Amino acid sequence: MSIFKEIAGRIWATWGLLSFVVTFLIILPVSLISYLIPEPAGTHFLIRISRVWMRIWLFLIGCPFSVKGKEYFKKGKSYIVTCNHNSLLDIPLSSPFIPGPNKTIAKMSFAKIPLFGLYYAKGSVLVDRKNEKSRRVSFEKMKWVLRTGMHMCIYPEGTRNRTREPLKPFYNGAFKLAAETKADIIPAIISGTREAVPLHKTFFFLPKRLEIRFLEPISSQNASASELKEKVFNIMHDHIAKSNA
Repeated sequence: MSIFKEIAGRIWATWGLLSFVVTFLIILPVSLISYLIPEPAGTHFLIRISRVWMRIWLFLIGCPFSVKGKEYFKKGKSYIVTCNHNSLLDIPLSSPFIPGPNKTIAKMSFAKIPLFGLYYAKGSVLVDRKNEKSRRVSFEKMKWVLRTGMHMCIYPEGTRNRTREPLKPFYNGAFKLAAETKADIIPAIISGTREAVPLHKTFFFLPKRLEIRFLEPISSQNASASELKEKVFNIMHDHIAKSNA
């Protein structure tokens, strides 16, 4: 059975990659129209296209999914959405299904991928974490995203969680942004992606049920960045630990 599972996982990973590339090439010409539309409407257009694309792709790869807690997003407010990070599958469950236009803090290196980089850059605030100037510029761009009425999606763990703990320690950026802009934080818990794409296996994928759950907003009023980081970490950690118990 284990040998069969290993073979099946790699066959399905091949199908997942192939279907991703083919569907991406189909939606790419339409998605590039977003560059012609002023912000935030341009990003909103891209998000709607992304949502359709991801619904189709997740169906093709056999991953039923659910989105819970959308009612916490109030019309006319911008939020900082903090997501846990276990797998590359987290991205298809975060930005496309956050209600309303949003951008994700993302690695600048991915924007260099031919064709995909054009799509990726439009939906992202790009940063080179090794470059101090790039970090400063990206921080100002995130403030601009919030000012224009968009949400900012951030993975405060920085990289995928390869530990056995529910969460890795958080970086400060999301919480410094919240403290300075006074934007409320909505924690988001992504589940199922670690099981679908195990980090200890190379080129392996199995269909699993996926979910993104938005939790109640946390006010940034009268709170320091360190206080917000601790509060959000504890809420997300406890929620994941309870779900895994």
